[in-house]
Amino acid sequence: MAIDDRKQRVLRAIVALYALDGEPVGSGLLAEHFDRAVSSATLRNEMAALTKLGLLEQPHTSAGRVPSAKGYRYYLDNLLEPAPVSASVFAEIDRRFREMDYDPEHLAQEAAKALADLTGYAAAVTTPRSDDMCIAHFEVMQVGRGAAAVLAVTNAGGVRTRTARIESPLERGDVELAAAALNRYLTFRSAADVGFDTFEAVDAAAGARAQALRPIFSAGYTLLKEAGRSAIYLEGQQNLVRLGCEQSSYCSMLELFSDAQAVRRLIPRSERVTVVLGDELPGHTMPGLCVMARRYHAGGGLTGTISVIGPTRMQYRELIPTLEYFARVLGEHMAGTA
Repeated sequence: MAIDDRKQRVLRAIVALYALDGEPVGSGLLAEHFDRAVSSATLRNEMAALTKLGLLEQPHTSAGRVPSAKGYRYYLDNLLEPAPVSASVFAEIDRRFREMDYDPEHLAQEAAKALADLTGYAAAVTTPRSDDMCIAHFEVMQVGRGAAAVLAVTNAGGVRTRTARIESPLERGDVELAAAALNRYLTFRSAADVGFDTFEAVDAAAGARAQALRPIFSAGYTLLKEAGRSAIYLEGQQNLVRLGCEQSSYCSMLELFSDAQAVRRLIPRSERVTVVLGDELPGHTMPGLCVMARRYHAGGGLTGTISVIGPTRMQYRELIPTLEYFARVLGEHMAGTA
């Protein structure tokens, strides 16, 4: 769609003014924005034309105009010019990351909370993932007469844990035996590579204690299967309630961001910030909300996704460069290069 320069300036101004307080923009306010260089009558005509094109909506007969979903998409694709971000914002992001835990899962959760606090919206971060994610090392620790904790360290540096319940009491040397078998047969392999012959080899390595230790081996295999899955951390949901988002949109947002795989499928994992309007999400329609997302790199081919979820009228010009910087710093901390 091609619209002339004045209509573009009017649409850009209405997007900016509507973002300030969420109130429909009338011709009088718009005229003040243009320092009375354009008459209110002319602006009303332009607003009417933009409404006819589907780029603006009029909530009530006597009200001003607000951007439609179509108008926002036109603005995002054609008119958006990111604003410079103050050095103080970058300094605050750096300060928050210096206080975070370097474990990937803890870091992802803390980063999501920090981003939600900084923006005043909801934020989501997925942990790093790649197709060749695997377990680099297992540790087994006895935590009771009939229980053992199985710890798995991924090749991304993350740590996952499961508890295995043993029917008979553990004997001396059992944890060392189990750990040796797990490290020999289940490290640096994908779950798809593990078959019946692998379990036979694990049993053989455990010898007479194989049957007793199978719950530990099962826990190790479960951790291997989970290693390639992204975890997702959503923070700041209360901000959307405070901003008065629709209940149906809020519920759709919670459903979407409870499933890391759905996030990976529906949200573009772009090298640049991508804005997806809530009306554009198949199966998870969220009228009035949008998702601003970007992929981050955690080194070694590992990638994750960082997102801000807020009202369609949020401050795109300021948020986009903030999210770009936040994603870069998050990637550096995940990779251990910060």
